[in-house]
Amino acid sequence: MNADWTTEAPAKDRRVRRTRAALMRAAVDLVADRGTAAVPVSDIADAADVSRQVLYQQFGDRDALLLEAALDLVRRELLGELSGAGPGDDRASMLALARHFATHRRFYRALLTSSSAYALTQALTSVFLPINREHTGRLAGRRLGPRGVEDLATFLTGGAGALVNTWVVDGPDPLDPEEFTGRLMRIRSVVTDLITKEPSR
Repeated sequence: MNADWTTEAPAKDRRVRRTRAALMRAAVDLVADRGTAAVPVSDIADAADVSRQVLYQQFGDRDALLLEAALDLVRRELLGELSGAGPGDDRASMLALARHFATHRRFYRALLTSSSAYALTQALTSVFLPINREHTGRLAGRRLGPRGVEDLATFLTGGAGALVNTWVVDGPDPLDPEEFTGRLMRIRSVVTDLITKEPSR
């Protein structure tokens, strides 16, 4: 009996992971295709070839599914590129970020113009804040101390998030990742100069 349990549990876990992945892919595809987050739960379940009951069991409701789908998209497609860019290659990181949001613009714009906007912004902040915290600590940790690093990283993450959100929602069609990366780099340069400049005595 114990042997059966040890072979069944991993198989069940794999099925759950496949089901969750199928639901998240279906959610991203349908929302992007229709340009709205108001996609019926039944349509998402049908596209993933599962029942609505399974969707509710796995995610609770459509909004939770959409939020998880967005975070999964960022983790799968963006975070690897950001970590692979290296600590000194800010432009590559910014370009990867801009390309990601431009590629998935219809999906993110639909969420950012829905009731999920606040939850999505908070969730993305939680993903990007540790990256900015590390960068800020390297640049100004000695001057600011831990509390100051946390405050500045939170401030920069929120500001960058607002800029990206505005670009995704209201930017020209199609979005130009290269142009947006240039804008981000100019801002980064000014901020870096400000926080690394020695205070006048």
